[in-house]
Amino acid sequence: MYPEHLVAPMRRDLTDAGFTELKTASEVEQVLSEKGTILVVVNSVCGCAAGAARPGVKLALSQAKRKPDKLTTVFAGVDKEAVEKARQYMLPYPPSSPSIALFKDGELVHFIERHQIEGRTAQMIAAHLSQVFEEFC
Repeated sequence: MYPEHLVAPMRRDLTDAGFTELKTASEVEQVLSEKGTILVVVNSVCGCAAGAARPGVKLALSQAKRKPDKLTTVFAGVDKEAVEKARQYMLPYPPSSPSIALFKDGELVHFIERHQIEGRTAQMIAAHLSQVFEEFC
């Protein structure tokens, strides 16, 4: 587990952009049982989260014509219970952080794994997500 003072700025990077943090399994279950489109970002302390995932998600949301109904996040290595529950919904994909999942009416419709984030720019992530939002939102 990472110390809270270390991850607080990384949390705020998404919450300041309108994301709701899910910190317990019951919060994850509640949100993912709702109708509509729900984006779940598995946040992380790694460099690809800071350099591509978080900036790419925020850029996509600022540019996209269509957007998910809800923006949520869980933090790998910090909110263990919430992350484990979220990853159950993300099966058959293996645990991956950072990662980005889009759910529609409780069903996983798109998933971006860490290996699809590493080595890509925020602009590339944003372009990809914009297409995903257009298709599913």
